[in-house]
Amino acid sequence: MKKLLRVALVAGCMLLAGNFAKAQTKIGYVNFNQVVELSPELKGIQAQINVFQKQFQDVLASMQAEYQKNVKIYEDGKGTMTEAVRTQKEGELQDLGKRIQDYNTSASQKVQDQYNTLSKPLIDKVKGAISQVAKEKGYSYVLDSSQIELLVSPEGDNLFEAVKAKLGFTSAPATAGK
Repeated sequence: MKKLLRVALVAGCMLLAGNFAKAQTKIGYVNFNQVVELSPELKGIQAQINVFQKQFQDVLASMQAEYQKNVKIYEDGKGTMTEAVRTQKEGELQDLGKRIQDYNTSASQKVQDQYNTLSKPLIDKVKGAISQVAKEKGYSYVLDSSQIELLVSPEGDNLFEAVKAKLGFTSAPATAGK
């Protein structure tokens, strides 16, 4: 009987201790994208990406012009072509269309990779500031309100202004809240 009482008492203490620990958990939120958009470094990154992307756009425009030229030649001569020549030309047009599509996909991936490479230091800087603010203010968890919809969110748990101040940003977009 004493053993059962002791087990029940220990279980009760553990349950109370668990509830006490849960009561101490603070959850904050910040709109990560808005913080990043405030960064003066972002304009430089975007300018570099635009230059990088322009190279691919020029090649793609050239490929598309060649495709359009070949389509026009095919359309103009289609009536005088034999079946074998027409089939060959259609195959060539399909191949060129596929190469354009593949190039576009590859270029998009390269631009995205370049953006990720250039923005990584900025992303790390913002994440570090959020982590510091959370630690200073005693928050256990910080949610990114640009990725999730917060149905209920007390303004006191919005860390946007504190993170903005930590990073030294002075201006804010129109919807600085959530």
